[in-house]
Amino acid sequence: MQVRSVAKVTRMLDACAELVDEVGYEALTTTLIADRADVAIGSVYQFFPDKRAVVAALTQRNVEAYVHRLADRLSSGGMTRWVDAVDVALDEYIDMHRNVAGFRTLHFGDVVDLNLLDPDRDNNAVIVDHLGTLLEQHFGMPREERLTFALAMAVEMADALVKAAFRRQVDGDERILTETKEIIRDYLDRTIAH
Repeated sequence: MQVRSVAKVTRMLDACAELVDEVGYEALTTTLIADRADVAIGSVYQFFPDKRAVVAALTQRNVEAYVHRLADRLSSGGMTRWVDAVDVALDEYIDMHRNVAGFRTLHFGDVVDLNLLDPDRDNNAVIVDHLGTLLEQHFGMPREERLTFALAMAVEMADALVKAAFRRQVDGDERILTETKEIIRDYLDRTIAH
């Protein structure tokens, strides 16, 4: 029974991801999600009180996927300096925009609510915390205020620039994406290394 429940929730989240790209968050309904997932509307409400809760669960799944992808890439080695992880973080973020249903529309939930992932911190602060943990685990960087502040600035800049790249071109304007990597790498290298 638990396996069936997990499969049902996965179908609902997958349906939500497809639909949010097709119709947007405002037009998204639990009825549309139920129809697309081929489940009864009662099944949706069994797990989620409303569409916001479905989107929050989808966003959390995307955060976990992003962190997992980064951790895998960082664990595979080949990076001599921590700043090399900047390209990896941006590459994975860009790839998710291109290839993960719903991600281009929802990102990490800011379209719905700046505090969708955590009521006490904005969504980007949650991402900064994950990035800080990865840098600590893979490069031994201490979690000090200067690192946290620099990562927060970098995430805000990168988020805005990547969104601009995808507004300009459906697969992301490569000039903007390339420049984004340079800007973020230079900023972090200058700010944290000194």
